[in-house]
Amino acid sequence: MEIKKIGIIGAGQMGNGIAHVMALAGYDVVLNDVNQQSLDAAISTIHKNLTRQADRGKITESDVSQTLARIVPTLTLADVGATDLVIEAATERETVKQAIFEDLQPHLLPHTILTSNTSSISITRLASRTDRPERFMGFHFMNPVPIMQLVELIRGIATDEETFASCRTVVERLGKTAASAEDFPAFIVNRILMPMINEAVYTLYEGVGSVKSIDESMKLGANHPMGPLELADFIGLDTCLAIMNVLHEGLADTKYRPCPLLTKYVEAGWLGRKTQRGFYDYRGDTPVPTR
Repeated sequence: MEIKKIGIIGAGQMGNGIAHVMALAGYDVVLNDVNQQSLDAAISTIHKNLTRQADRGKITESDVSQTLARIVPTLTLADVGATDLVIEAATERETVKQAIFEDLQPHLLPHTILTSNTSSISITRLASRTDRPERFMGFHFMNPVPIMQLVELIRGIATDEETFASCRTVVERLGKTAASAEDFPAFIVNRILMPMINEAVYTLYEGVGSVKSIDESMKLGANHPMGPLELADFIGLDTCLAIMNVLHEGLADTKYRPCPLLTKYVEAGWLGRKTQRGFYDYRGDTPVPTR
């Protein structure tokens, strides 16, 4: 099936990044959110990021205007239904995602493919709450979407081959690389990455090292471009905790137990860059470790 029009639910960091790359690749995009401020912020962010690409010579000024013209923001979920492919990019809470798909279902075209950008939640379970489990799969982009090359494609137990092939074709048109992952908790990237971040938080919690020493050690000793605690702040500590909980509950192994300090930061509302405080305080000119 040829995909021409794409609906994206959620205009946050992931949603606006997905809208950016889809529209730049020539797809018509319907971008939905429950909040007008979020939609306005998303369009502003997309414009800023496109302009940055143009300034670096990666795209033209014409590309910027044409890409923005392909994105239609809407507060009405029903508008998303009249698309060929829907990508849900809402918060990493299963109950929220299930409610979105249930509300969207009456408005879908018969051929519409449903996908979720979830980084950890069971695709099979989400698909079972819809009327089209065979046309449902995971479509997991990496953050920041315009820069990161990888997209994880995750089949649920009922996903058919045509759906998988259609989504893989979209990834190829974006100029990105698809990795096929099985539907197990956290898939590939986060199954490996999140326990590392969680272990870094344990290292801080147990007093083995400070925030600065842990991040510098991994950057200089393991050649990581970003320290694990800095990366956690970038991802969002609430998202990190949600993924660790999925791993812990789904695999029933104590090695995935979320660090109590990670839980405490989330309870305090210190979620990282998006709230200006996490393992670093971002309210000044230079990030300062909070421990």
